[in-house]
Amino acid sequence: MQKALIIVNAEVKAEGTVYMSSPATEKMVFALEQTIAADSPSTQVEVISAATLWSKSFNLPKSNANVIYCPLTIDIPNWLPFPGQKIYQECKDVKSQRLWVEKNLGYKTSLKDSCLGNLWLPVALTKKELIYGEVIGEGFFPNSYQQPVDFESHLRRPLYDLAQGLLDSLDAPPSVYLIQFRLMGETIVFDRLWPFPAAPTIASLNYQQSNLFTCYWHCLTHQPIVDLSRVPSEC
Repeated sequence: MQKALIIVNAEVKAEGTVYMSSPATEKMVFALEQTIAADSPSTQVEVISAATLWSKSFNLPKSNANVIYCPLTIDIPNWLPFPGQKIYQECKDVKSQRLWVEKNLGYKTSLKDSCLGNLWLPVALTKKELIYGEVIGEGFFPNSYQQPVDFESHLRRPLYDLAQGLLDSLDAPPSVYLIQFRLMGETIVFDRLWPFPAAPTIASLNYQQSNLFTCYWHCLTHQPIVDLSRVPSEC
């Protein structure tokens, strides 16, 4: 039987539900579970915390053949055998990634933890294509995000070039990625790359016809993505 292993950076109850103290993670997990249930009802879903992976009581699946790893956290042990292992470790080294982008792609980057990016470009990468979503912005309240935000059309091309150059350099496997950045006037300032649909993608649940968690599952299971278009407004 095929198994989906959802890994989160939050406490998980014995029955597999996420503690209410992490509402963003709870929404992410619920959205992904809904997608899996609709697309592949026979797939067994297990939600575990990243901390559990470090526990001596955790036993790796005997075979990876029927396991689809669905991380929703960057904190993955470096020995876990899944297709995204290499890129997760590289994305954790934020300093080195910023230096590489500045040197090789010529973009300005965030300085340490000051002025972190408040904008995110979603990128769905399948085996055949790379699809850009609408930019997500930070809301007024914690864990609140909006999509789309006002974004000048002439800045899209350099932003897309940044995303493609970075993902190409990392030989990125299929997934939904977030390019975190900010604008300094009309200058794009790169912050970091998230190799999974992190908290800002919650904004897509009310915006996109195929939300970014559905896109994530389709990328991981090598299915085509229909589009990243807006949910039609009611008449």
